[in-house]
Amino acid sequence: MTRTPTRLLICLGLSLAPTLAAAQMPPMPTPGPEHAVLKEEVGTWDATIEMMMPGAPAMPSSKGVETDVLSCNGLCLVTDFKGELMGAPFQGHGVSTWDPTKKKYVGSWTDSMSTGLSVTEATHDAATKTMTGWMEGPDMSGKVSKMKSTAVMKDANTRVFSMYNVGADGKEALSMRITYTRKKEAGPSGKQ
Repeated sequence: MTRTPTRLLICLGLSLAPTLAAAQMPPMPTPGPEHAVLKEEVGTWDATIEMMMPGAPAMPSSKGVETDVLSCNGLCLVTDFKGELMGAPFQGHGVSTWDPTKKKYVGSWTDSMSTGLSVTEATHDAATKTMTGWMEGPDMSGKVSKMKSTAVMKDANTRVFSMYNVGADGKEALSMRITYTRKKEAGPSGKQ
């Protein structure tokens, strides 16, 4: 006869377990206004790349395509870039998200011309639609470098990304500019 109360207690415990577990879990994160900034970049972009070397004329521009998608239920932006850089094929991959603790956008970047992973940290100025940040990671030689970047949304379909080398004296020198133009996406019929 002791089996019936034991079964009843087991059934009761199993039925309450999800309720007790849910009461102890923090709420799941959801996208907020900071994530809307990331959403503005979703799409496929044609890229024109300009490289600059100190004291030398600008190199001929090259082309690329960047594809940006929201992931993780809208909490992060995943970037894939393919093109040509300094006459060689180039691929890059990045992930960006809003860090509510730091109150900054943080991310990672890796590409076919670096020896590892770079980390990024940036702030956004809504008035000028400018993301200003820093990227720190290994360069082509493996030496860790820190570079400044800006990304300006000129309009809904134009974005300009600039990368600056920062000298020991703190002076910034523009080393790369990428002008992005959003591609018109094909509709359900395949027509643009």
